[in-house]
Amino acid sequence: MHRRDLLKASAALALAGIYLPRPAGAASPAAEAPTRLKTLGQPQPFDYAWLKGRARTMAGQAYKPQSGELPAKVSALDWDQYQAIGYRDDHALWANDKLRFQVKFFHLGLFFKQAVQIHEVRDGMARELAYDPEMFNYGKSGLKGADLPKDLGFAGFRVNFHTDLTRDITAFLGASYFRAVGGDWQYGLSARGLAIDTGMERPEEFPMFRDFWIERPARDSSKLVVYALLDSPSVAGAYRFEIVPGATTAMDVDAALYPRKTIERLGIGPLTSMFQYGENDRRVANDWRPEIHDSDGLSMWTGSGEWIWRPLTNPATLRFNSYADNNPRGFGLLQRDRDFGHYQDDGVYYDRRPSLWVEPKSGWGKGAVQLVEIPTADETFDNIVAFWNPEQKPQPGQELLFGYRLHWGAKMPATPNLATVVATRTGIGGVIGQKRSYFSWRFAIDFAGGDLALLGKKVVVKPVITTSHGSVEITSARPLESIQGYRAMFDLKVPDEMKGPVNLRLYLEADGQPLSETWLYQWTPPADRSFS
Repeated sequence: MHRRDLLKASAALALAGIYLPRPAGAASPAAEAPTRLKTLGQPQPFDYAWLKGRARTMAGQAYKPQSGELPAKVSALDWDQYQAIGYRDDHALWANDKLRFQVKFFHLGLFFKQAVQIHEVRDGMARELAYDPEMFNYGKSGLKGADLPKDLGFAGFRVNFHTDLTRDITAFLGASYFRAVGGDWQYGLSARGLAIDTGMERPEEFPMFRDFWIERPARDSSKLVVYALLDSPSVAGAYRFEIVPGATTAMDVDAALYPRKTIERLGIGPLTSMFQYGENDRRVANDWRPEIHDSDGLSMWTGSGEWIWRPLTNPATLRFNSYADNNPRGFGLLQRDRDFGHYQDDGVYYDRRPSLWVEPKSGWGKGAVQLVEIPTADETFDNIVAFWNPEQKPQPGQELLFGYRLHWGAKMPATPNLATVVATRTGIGGVIGQKRSYFSWRFAIDFAGGDLALLGKKVVVKPVITTSHGSVEITSARPLESIQGYRAMFDLKVPDEMKGPVNLRLYLEADGQPLSETWLYQWTPPADRSFS
């Protein structure tokens, strides 16, 4: 799959929710006796140590791309035909076993043309689950189960929790992509197992989860453990996911990576999202809805304890930024703005999209949180990627171990004690009512929370502003009662000949004491700088 196909599929499935409803005629869990899924081969011993050994062995050998072609009718499925394929609830893994989880499988087709092997693990023994056309109701897809190969395989899987067996709590589908929901039951941005050479001039490499092992949980357990084998031309890897659903769904991730060759840009804990336009960037705001985005900013908690907020943009050309750090405490792509009125979308509900926070479980050392912003003309293309890039380039023969926790939902486990940015707005600068004699650009940043509501009227709040180019003028910071916070404003004047991006930095202080997180922004002066 090419980048655009993968990211378009990711965004499209988020818009559709990935909830493939049970079509008419499909059995409900209570309608029939439990169905024992068919298996292949004999049970084999399995644990994470074995999986790491297999990944290490694979990395010592030449990469072997998956072979095999899909039947022509499966390969030719369009979006509506693929969505017409339903899964029979009575064929879910652990259907009627009175466990808190059930697992259902995705059919191959559309963007998903490479089969993955899926195994069930019971008492330390793994057995591969067999594809069976009886698992699916083909509806108006144009496919007939009897005409399909018995070894067709699966595209991925989704997980249901006992609190609602209709809607998914997580899904693994496409390359190494996966996503989860929080208490709002809304899919949005995605995570990946690994990113390689994202945002570089050469084509990006997309590692793939080739095999999954799903561990049968105890009867009363609300924790599901999934293992995955990752493979690509550059690296092989073993992954362990410990999934706990909740208002904020948590995933403990352990990854063991074995490079086949030197990797120029390795992305750990990669997050993929969509930002078309918002209040700060209306370059392609040609839709009737006020804002369209899955995430509105990159949040970083540095190893030194600084909290940073970087609003997302939809640039005219690819934009890459790297934020150096040592042992980061966390980072994430967040959807802070959760006001329906700011989106007015009663179909896909951007106000309910989950935020996703990456929390390292141990020191990651020196490196950088890196952000890639890619131009997009519409909401069906995921154009934002954020990840951790270690300072040392991975070398063949190494074992790289990373542990982190993912948090999906509206509330994140760590938040600043200081005031946070709640809105960024930009527009033409100057003084209203006075004729402009040169071009400048206005920035208005709203802060709320922290100790702002406690400040007395005589306290002088100052915006501390730095810029990489140009000069700052007409600065102010004043109370904003509607949010019980403060609004910082300034104009930026840049030389007429300047064309490159400008990096801006701002925080609030009183008597030398920081009152807010740090706002970072990258702004590119427009080609047309008329000001009349």
